[in-house]
Amino acid sequence: MIDYSADVQLAREGSTDAFARLYSTVYEDLYHIALYSLRNSHDAADAVSDTVMDAFCSIKKLRKPEKFRSWIMTILAAKIKRKQRSYFEPNDELSDDSPLSENFSFESVELREAVDRLDSESRLLLSMSVLGGYSSDEISALCGIKSSTVRSKLTRIKQRLRLELTPEL
Repeated sequence: MIDYSADVQLAREGSTDAFARLYSTVYEDLYHIALYSLRNSHDAADAVSDTVMDAFCSIKKLRKPEKFRSWIMTILAAKIKRKQRSYFEPNDELSDDSPLSENFSFESVELREAVDRLDSESRLLLSMSVLGGYSSDEISALCGIKSSTVRSKLTRIKQRLRLELTPEL
């Protein structure tokens, strides 16, 4: 586990270098979760940018430095939800040249299509679990829903994907 204490304290005092060090520890996870949830590289970059700006402006409110990672992920989850609510039509598909495609490869076209058919909340939960490596308790704290609900939703999401991807005999 990373010790954020020194850099959080310096960032609270106005050190942009300290905040940049904090940001560098979470940037990839922030972007991958946003991209996987929003399925659009521009919207993902906007969500991450807004998250970082809000975090920088409110770092003084962070009471427990060891909670920096979950605190900034909570901000990101709110930005993603707000962005998803602003959509009027279905999201664009991930393009083959998107950064997510470079770092993560879908095993099949069928898997990619099945994930694309998930609703936005399901994609967010799945991305936080699979890409972010968060436990159901951590996702619960970040999204404001019960951890038992997170576990049951993840089970249903994975079951749905399994059913869609399993060839009928």
